[in-house]
Amino acid sequence: MKHKFWKWVTNAAPDAFGSERTLYLDGQISDETWWGDEVTPKAFKEELNAGSGDITLWINSPGGDCFAAAQIYNLLMDYPGNVTVKIDGLAASAASVIAMAGTKVLMAPTALMMIHNPATITMGDHEDMKRAIEMLDEVKESIINAYEIKTGVSRIKLSHLMDAETWMNANKAIELGFADDVLKDEKQSEPTFSAYAFSRKAVATNLLNKMAEKNKPIQAEESAKPQGRSIDELKERLLIIKKYM
Repeated sequence: MKHKFWKWVTNAAPDAFGSERTLYLDGQISDETWWGDEVTPKAFKEELNAGSGDITLWINSPGGDCFAAAQIYNLLMDYPGNVTVKIDGLAASAASVIAMAGTKVLMAPTALMMIHNPATITMGDHEDMKRAIEMLDEVKESIINAYEIKTGVSRIKLSHLMDAETWMNANKAIELGFADDVLKDEKQSEPTFSAYAFSRKAVATNLLNKMAEKNKPIQAEESAKPQGRSIDELKERLLIIKKYM
């Protein structure tokens, strides 16, 4: 284990949510895969079970190893105490899966959540590629399980959101059920902002459509031009023909 991506803090007194322990998850989730790694999962599990009481989990992560995220999710789901998830920056990819283990999920007004399809790098012949595709399909289904339990959104809609690589602000995440409330500062008034979701695929499609619309007048002008060759071109060709007759 080269990089420990989590940190535990025992609170001097229960926080506003009654949590006695705080878990910080920052940066990439496992710079080395948990696949075949027995040390890292064991260390996390031992530290989780070393204490008791409710937990506040702060997340600011671009994601990482989906196997690590899946096991952390399962461990937190099995934990007897409440787990309050607070996303103060980013919960993307595998980090969004861990967030689904929260008894309550709160997002800062400036925070973002992103969900997408799992990815891998593989090499080999076509049979190896087929097995990799099958593996990714199974991983996607397992991720959808976590999203479905939390949100209640249909598996088909969740699959489409993942296909599109969907980015959500706090209000959109709340609207879809990925989060429960906005993380508020007691000193500030109630935040007001619109819900939005960003899809990289939708943006690319929209851009292509706009480009197509923009090029329509040009195509019309070109089609309006007289077809065939100009008189001067025909004369030049005629001179060349006469030269060799």
